[in-house]
Amino acid sequence: MESDPLIQPARASACPGSLPDRGTGLDADARAALAGDLAAFERFHRATVARVHSLARRLLGTERADDACQEVYLRAWRGLPSWRGEAAAGTWLHRLALNTLLNLTARAGPRFEDAELARYEPARPSDPAQRLDLEAAIERLPRGARTVFVLHDVEGLEHGEIAARLSISVGTSKSQLSRARLLLRDALREGGGKRHA
Repeated sequence: MESDPLIQPARASACPGSLPDRGTGLDADARAALAGDLAAFERFHRATVARVHSLARRLLGTERADDACQEVYLRAWRGLPSWRGEAAAGTWLHRLALNTLLNLTARAGPRFEDAELARYEPARPSDPAQRLDLEAAIERLPRGARTVFVLHDVEGLEHGEIAARLSISVGTSKSQLSRARLLLRDALREGGGKRHA
C-alpha cells in the first residue's frame, strides 16, 4: 500500500512508545517510591500521566480513559516491586500500561466487528478552516482497527507482536491497519483535506 502524506506513522527511534526518562529522574523516583516514598510516586505519576492517559484515550476512548489510567497507576504502585531496574522506569511503566490497557480492551468484547464500521462517521467540521481533530477521528474508528492502528502507527509495534498480543493473525493485523488508515484518510478528506497550522 502506498504511503499517504496525510497519515504518517510515528516511529520512536530506540524503544517504541516508551515514556521518556528525563535523565535519571523517573528511575530515582521509582526507586524512592519502591522504598515507600509516596511523594516520589506522585512525581513519577505527574511526569508520566499525560503519555499514559493519551494511550488509554486512543485505545479505549475518552469515556473510559480516566478509569483506565487509574487502573494503570494502581497496578504500577502494586507492581513496583517487580521493577528490577534493568529497564528504565518509563519503559517498565509503558509496558505495564500497554498490557493493562490491552486487557481492558479485551474485556470490552469482540474487537473486530463489521457492525462497528457501519456506525463510523467521518469528521465533518462545520467550518472548513477548522482543524480536523485527529484524536476524535481515531476514537471513532471501529475498536479493532483503532487498536491495531494505535499499536502499529503510534506505538511502533510490528505486526507479529500485535498479532501475538491480540491473539489474531498477522494478516488480520495488517488488514485492520489498512482499514484504519483508509477510514482516517476518508475522515481527513471529508474535513477538507487541508492541514492547518
